[in-house]
Amino acid sequence: METQMIIRLDPELKERLNRLARAEGKTTSQMVRELISDYLKERDIGAYVDSLWDRIGGKLSVRGVRPADINRVIVETRKSRG
Repeated sequence: METQMIIRLDPELKERLNRLARAEGKTTSQMVRELISDYLKERDIGAYVDSLWDRIGGKLSVRGVRPADINRVIVETRKSRG
């Protein structure tokens, strides 16, 4: 379910956003949703790390690497460094 959000914009900024949205064949609401989504993707380090782990985990699974293998390598690496 979507929810509404009311924001205040300088009239000139709003007009520029409206023009750009029309030029791209989008509504102003679509543009704002995309901008907010992109902003969060760029700055939400937790989501980025989760996504990175998902991608790495998928690649490791395809290669037959199991969680136990990863834990063993971590333990071995820590022992060799310390």
